[in-house]
Amino acid sequence: QVQLQESGPGLVKPSQTLSLTCTVSGDSITTTDYYWTWIRQPPGKGLEWIGYIAFSGNSYYNPSLKTRASISRDTSNNQFTMQLTSMTPEDTGTYYCARGYKIGHYDYWGQGTQVTVSS
Repeated sequence: QVQLQESGPGLVKPSQTLSLTCTVSGDSITTTDYYWTWIRQPPGKGLEWIGYIAFSGNSYYNPSLKTRASISRDTSNNQFTMQLTSMTPEDTGTYYCARGYKIGHYDYWGQGTQVTVSS
């Protein structure tokens, strides 16, 4: 059974950098053909894809967030981490990590973590 668990701060101040880590169990983040993804959902809105780091280590981002987002991985601990710079209140929402088996399709999700941007 694959499990993903997000961790990180629940509150960040405007202009700060958010750093969230997803810890994966039951699969290796280097397993071929999977995409380890970050997705968020602002309150009252739909899901927004942030980006992913592929099994190869290459990462890809939503063009609207590309200048602010970065995703890296720690293969020794089977974790991948997302950083989002210059946070604003519009970045408030629930952040999820997920395993993608093809672009836009996910079979395992973390439970999500609430992030609030406020001074």
